[in-house]
Amino acid sequence: MSACVPARADSARTKHVHPPHSPPPGGPRRFRVAGADVSAAIAVFLIALPLSLGIALATGAPLQAGLVAAAVGGIVAGRIGGCPLQVSGPAAGLTVVTADLIQQYGWRTTCAITVFAGIAQLGLGCLRVARTALAVSPAIVHGMLAGIGVTIAVAQLHIVLGGTPQSSVPDNLIALPAQLANLHPADVAVSVLTLTLLLLWPRLPGRAGDLLGKLPAALIAVGGATAVAALTGLRLPKVDLPSWSSHALASLPEGPVLGLVAAVLTTTLVCSVQSLLGAVAVDKLVAARPALTGRVKRSDLDRELLGQGAANIVSGSLGGLPIAGVAVRSSANVAAGAVSRNSTMLHGVLVVIAALLLVPALELIPLASLAALVMSVGLKMVSLNHIRTVTRHREVLVYAVTTCGVVFLGVLEGVVLGIAVAVGVALHRLTRTRITHDDVEGVHHVHVRGQLTFLAVPRLSRVLHQVPHGADAVVELDGSFMDHAAYETLQDWQKTHTAQGGAVDITGRRPGTRISEPAEVDGCRCRPWTPWRNHQCERPSKAPAPGTDRRAAAGAPTGESPGTTTGPNASGLSGESGVPGAHGAPATTGGTGATDQPRGHELARGISAFHRNTAPLMRRELARLAREGQQPSQLFLTCADSRVVTSMITSSGPGDLFVVRNVGNFVPPPGEESGDDSVAAAIEYAVDVLKVRSITVCGHSGCGAMQALLGADPAGTRTPLQRWLRHGLPSLDRVPADAAEDGRERPRLAGRAPADAAERLCLANVVQQLEHLRAHESVARALGAGDLELQGMYFHVGEAQSYLLSEDTEGGVFELVRETNLTA
Repeated sequence: MSACVPARADSARTKHVHPPHSPPPGGPRRFRVAGADVSAAIAVFLIALPLSLGIALATGAPLQAGLVAAAVGGIVAGRIGGCPLQVSGPAAGLTVVTADLIQQYGWRTTCAITVFAGIAQLGLGCLRVARTALAVSPAIVHGMLAGIGVTIAVAQLHIVLGGTPQSSVPDNLIALPAQLANLHPADVAVSVLTLTLLLLWPRLPGRAGDLLGKLPAALIAVGGATAVAALTGLRLPKVDLPSWSSHALASLPEGPVLGLVAAVLTTTLVCSVQSLLGAVAVDKLVAARPALTGRVKRSDLDRELLGQGAANIVSGSLGGLPIAGVAVRSSANVAAGAVSRNSTMLHGVLVVIAALLLVPALELIPLASLAALVMSVGLKMVSLNHIRTVTRHREVLVYAVTTCGVVFLGVLEGVVLGIAVAVGVALHRLTRTRITHDDVEGVHHVHVRGQLTFLAVPRLSRVLHQVPHGADAVVELDGSFMDHAAYETLQDWQKTHTAQGGAVDITGRRPGTRISEPAEVDGCRCRPWTPWRNHQCERPSKAPAPGTDRRAAAGAPTGESPGTTTGPNASGLSGESGVPGAHGAPATTGGTGATDQPRGHELARGISAFHRNTAPLMRRELARLAREGQQPSQLFLTCADSRVVTSMITSSGPGDLFVVRNVGNFVPPPGEESGDDSVAAAIEYAVDVLKVRSITVCGHSGCGAMQALLGADPAGTRTPLQRWLRHGLPSLDRVPADAAEDGRERPRLAGRAPADAAERLCLANVVQQLEHLRAHESVARALGAGDLELQGMYFHVGEAQSYLLSEDTEGGVFELVRETNLTA
């Protein structure tokens, strides 16, 4: 064996030897917690402590059960769960379910039900069905939470008034007049003080308010009420935390099997749905947060189910309340700047310390104060924003039925009722189709609003036969679904009507409305920005023989094109535009098959598609612009490159941009020799007449003008293109071969260096053209008056990403425009 080849045992050991130029490995890694996680954990702990006691009080469980659930939710669910920043614990949404279980089965059996619910959650997590839970209508979820909130508020109102709540909402409402007649002033005073502090603490004015507002309002409210009650000597029922040695643990469940199974299913449903929706909400909060010191991963919903299941098993076994993700604590965790799951786990550790060491202080808290806190939480669960949302989406009936069902029947019964009503509403919408017929200047318009199913075929057939034989007809489909029965009815009527000399034009206002047979051709996938060569709206066919009618050659009756679709750039079932190939004839499909038309007809087909699909949607807006005249907000000066579509990359519409395009996006400086009247006139008109507020010079990747500049021959023939490119010579001077020869910083992209010399020149050209722009008299005057701003932009075609010039740094840096959430 060669001395250079190590023995097998030695080679096995060398795998763990550190590289020769790296420092030797240290000892075992130490657990470290970021400062942001520590501060966030303290903030969440201060909120969780009073809420956990209050929720335990509202359920009728031992108060220690709330602390157990808070600790287990923080440590177990925080460690195993799939949403790093979601805080789990006893949730207000589980209050009604848990209270009913305790009332019916007792506390020990309730703990056992919690354990079995956790096992069910583990099973659901292993089956990876977490995303399925999100299919529940938001109206049902919001209605369930609203019903639980009403139930909580009505029950806790009795404790606020100094009494004892009943077992159901109707009983609590019936007993409320007698409770009002026999209220206890001390309990009411403490409750009012708690609610007042909850309401006013976040609204403290001034700098002192900003500093004090960082303390949780829930802690201040309960702490303030407790301090006042202790100082004034009020005799009130207070928190009673018995010794941990007598803490009740889970036992084998006792009761009817079907009832226990229903209880487990109800607990599993509420815990899982609330936790999964909470995880999705936390992801949105994290995405909307400013730049972080550490990157937070998106939630793994199946893992979150596993974490919640494990936490419920441990909590139930230790005599704790059921656990779910809690919105108030989770949002506080995100707002406090937490960057990892360590904040959630540390908050659980703090709850354990408080439960062991702060028992004397906790036993000073009046029960009325906790009841007022929980009542306010219940009232907040009836969200006006949710009501407005379901009203806007016409689902208020589902919301109302779910809410009332939860309030008067129970959580599971209310959710089942909500699902039944949601299904009924969906079926009603599916079958509710409005079909109208109008005669406008001899053209018969049949407008179908809604989905076309076999249930609407009789009405559709009756209206279609109202169109006289031989008349021109337009059928407008305003829906996204058509079944086979409706399709055949429409197609058969069209064939009959066109055979009798009539003309039929079928349009669809919604993209992707399907008119074609699935077996013949795929549904139209073309959009207004789809390149002509990629259009798949029509089937290719061989060119017909000379003198043969194209439509007959395609195997379709006159006015019909088999297998066509409606939607953007689609052609419908007939062709009456008079443009060859616009509607009925087969068209070019980008080289994928034979073609029977010259390329020049692509323009006619595109215009026809605009008339058919886009013009009806734009006509009202364009008519307004025609009346009012153009009032653009920006002058957008960019390259003539066919790949740069200004309206698409800026999401602008008609009337927004005054666009000037030329080869190289040049702005010739003013002057007799180098000036260009065309661009100068556009600039003057935009600034002095249209009063634009902004001018943008936009370059792009792969610019042919920049490549021509780099390879230009100074001694070559002076063609018109070469004479025009002389306006880019100053840009070329900004990027010499040795970029550091004069020590100046060059324009660059944030985060990476320019890919090549052409991209470096593109960036320098944008900066140079902005300098030329400032030399124009009208621009200089508007800039001096503060009426105008200039912007540089770079569009990378291959990446479909835009960069805006930031001139705050030397040389100019093009910053990537980040995606933002623009929804309210």
